[in-house]
Amino acid sequence: MFAKVLIANRGEIALRIHRACREMGIATVAVHSTADADAMHVRLADESVCIGPPPARDSYLNMAAILSAATIANVDAIHPGLGFLAENAGFAQMVEEHGFTFIGPTPAHIAMMGDKIAAKRAMRALGVPVVPGSEGSLADEAAAGFAAEIGFPVLIKAAAGGGGKGMRRVDSPDMLDQALRIARQEAMANFANPGIYIERFLATPRHIEVQILADGQGAVVHLGERDCSIQRRYQKIIEEAPSPALDDQTRQAVARTATEAMRRIGYRGIGTLEFLYADGGFHFIEMNTRLQVEHPVSELITGIDLVREQIRVAAGEPLGYGQGDIHFSGHAMECRINAEHPLTFLPSPGRVSDYHAPGGPGIRVDSALYSGAVVPPDYDSLVAKLIAHGRTREACRMRLMRALSEYVIGGIATNLDLHRALIGEPDFVAGRYDINWLERWIASRATHP
Repeated sequence: MFAKVLIANRGEIALRIHRACREMGIATVAVHSTADADAMHVRLADESVCIGPPPARDSYLNMAAILSAATIANVDAIHPGLGFLAENAGFAQMVEEHGFTFIGPTPAHIAMMGDKIAAKRAMRALGVPVVPGSEGSLADEAAAGFAAEIGFPVLIKAAAGGGGKGMRRVDSPDMLDQALRIARQEAMANFANPGIYIERFLATPRHIEVQILADGQGAVVHLGERDCSIQRRYQKIIEEAPSPALDDQTRQAVARTATEAMRRIGYRGIGTLEFLYADGGFHFIEMNTRLQVEHPVSELITGIDLVREQIRVAAGEPLGYGQGDIHFSGHAMECRINAEHPLTFLPSPGRVSDYHAPGGPGIRVDSALYSGAVVPPDYDSLVAKLIAHGRTREACRMRLMRALSEYVIGGIATNLDLHRALIGEPDFVAGRYDINWLERWIASRATHP
C-alpha cells in the first residue's frame, strides 16, 4: 500500500480523499492555490505545497507544478479527485512516466471515454444502446445537414466535454448557427477542443447512471444505479439511489449491461456509465472515468467506500469480492449545496460568517466549509453535499427535509432554500420527474411566484 498520496484537487472532494487516506494509514500532501491557503484540506493534510495563483490554469490545472510538488514531497501516488485533471489522459500518462501511480483508470481508458464520440462508438461496438447521433465531430455545414436529417429538436454537445459545458438544445434550423458558435466557444474555453457532435433530443427522459468498480484483473462489480434527473442547465442538483422510476428487473438489466461492457474492455478503477432512460429503453450518453460528485449515495446504500477501493485497486490489490457479496440497503438522496444567488443562480463567493452542519441518524455532510472560511470566486460554486439515508425512500426524504431545516450557512448566498422547496414538491415526493422537470418548475415559479 502507498505510504504517501498527493491530492491534486481542492474543496470537499480533497477533504474526502484525505479522510479515506487517513483511515488507511496513508500520509497526504495537499496542493493549493494562494486563494486556498487557509482551506480545510490544506489545514488537515500532513503536508501542503502552494502550486500557484488563484486561476485554475495557473494552479490546479498546472501539470508541471503538481508533478514538481509530488517530487518535492516524495509521494507514491497522485489522486486527481474530480474535475480539473481527473479525466485528462495526458496528465495520467505524465504521472506514470514520472514514477508515480495515478489513482484512476489507465490513460488509454481515460482517452477512450474522454472523447464522447469515441466513447459512443466503443459502447456501440460492445452492444450497448446509444442515443442516435453523429458518428464524429462535425463542421458547421455538416452539422446543419445532419440536424435536418434526424429532425429537430437536437442537442449540440462538446466532443471532449461534460457537465453541461458546450451543450445547447436547438429547436429549429434558424437557431442552429448561433448555437453552434456558442457551443464551440464554450467547448474551446473549457476543454481546449472546439469539436462538437449532434444527438437526437429526447424530450422527457430520466438520467440514470450505473456505478462500476473494477480491479483490472477480471473482477467487475456494480453498486447499483443513481437517478440524477433533477437538473438545471444540465447541471445535477439532486441525486438519489435507487431510482424511483425503475423496477428490479429493469435496474438489473442496465447494471448487467454496464458491468459486462467494462469487463470486456478490461477496465480498472471506478467509473460511471450514464444513460438516458425513455419509453422503457436505455441510451448510453457518456462515461465518467473518475469519482462522481454524487458517489456518496451509492456508498450509503452499499456500505462500500469508493475512494478506499480506488486506492486499493490502484495499488494493485484485487477487489476480493464479487457481485453476490454486495448488499443493497435502503434509500439515499444527495443535495448539492452551491454558493449562488437563489433567484439568479449567479455565483456568490465571500466569507462564511456562520456555519452549522446538520447531524443525527442517517445524515452525512461532505463539505470543507467552516465559520470564517472564504469561498473564492475562481472555482466551481459547489460548497457542500448533504446526503441522507433511510430504510425507505419516504423515510429518507423526511430525514433530508429535517436536515435541510437545520443547515445554516451565513455570509454567502446558497441554494438551500431551493432544496427545501424541491424536496417537498408533490412531483418529487411521488418520484415523478424527468431531466427537464426542474426547468419547467423554475419557469412556473417565475410566472406564478
